[in-house]
Amino acid sequence: METQKWSPATLLQLSGGYWSSCALHAGVKLDIFTALSDEGATAAELAKKLDLNLRGLGMLLDALASLNLLEKSGDLYQSTPFAVEFLSHNSPAYLGYIIQHHHHLMAGWNLLDEAVRNGQPVRSRVSHADDDKVRECFEMGMFNLAMMVAPKIVPHLDLAGRKKLLDLGGGPGTYAVHFCRHYQQLAAVVYDLPTTRKFAEQTIARFGLEQRVTFEDGDFMAGAVLGSFDAAWLSHILHGEGPKECAQLLKKVVAALEPGGVLMVQEFILNNSKDAPVFPALFSLNMLIGTESGQAYSEGELLEMMATAGLVDLKRLDIDLPNGAGILTGKVP
Repeated sequence: METQKWSPATLLQLSGGYWSSCALHAGVKLDIFTALSDEGATAAELAKKLDLNLRGLGMLLDALASLNLLEKSGDLYQSTPFAVEFLSHNSPAYLGYIIQHHHHLMAGWNLLDEAVRNGQPVRSRVSHADDDKVRECFEMGMFNLAMMVAPKIVPHLDLAGRKKLLDLGGGPGTYAVHFCRHYQQLAAVVYDLPTTRKFAEQTIARFGLEQRVTFEDGDFMAGAVLGSFDAAWLSHILHGEGPKECAQLLKKVVAALEPGGVLMVQEFILNNSKDAPVFPALFSLNMLIGTESGQAYSEGELLEMMATAGLVDLKRLDIDLPNGAGILTGKVP
């Protein structure tokens, strides 16, 4: 593991790094990259088109050009090819939802010291937000992330011969769709809160899998997990709960699995000393800010939870995933 080498310059760069983040967030929120995707425009032309203040917009455009997200030629600005692909709302690879989700988290992070002082969340859970825009950015942000990694993950999970998959807390259903596209014999149920239904059904319809992937709504933390399955997928669910709640949830999932059924758990996984990798360690603070008892867990903690729930043949897959993510699997005897 490479250790960060600190100097006053790198320390201050870390401290002020949010300036660049906020410039990106503003560009996405104002849909500047979409507006400048097809052809260039001057600041005055774009200000009129988007109904923005000319002075403020000019400063933002120059900042985005300095970050190499816009190209500037004379008085004309245009999105770079990279920005057209990932920041234009018209692109199938658009990542603006997850970027706006990051923006919605920032107010809570600004109160991190208060959360540490009191040990209590300083904002409500974004996944349960009442605000339609915040909810959309969360759900479709999860779609953004899953679309990048699901095609890499699915071939490493052997579901040959499996017939029915439970995607618990599956949100927009991205993983269920990719599992069913890869394994033609498989059908899947996405089980999540009612507010998630429209996002899941949009995703399922997008890939033409309405006959094999269905959505069922319910609160799996409050009630039982209904149905019978021979495979279950829990992607980034456990970190939102405390150890006691995780243990209860895993028992519910195991009870819904047939003998020989497989449970697959994806999480941002800390090492057993819990001081690395960086992303899971920071993500644990994100859970402190927004949940009553959630946290990132170590590999040892997750394996112990799964064993206590009655699973055997526990292992971590040898697959390199971003941000310290990992996948643990176990089987029902």
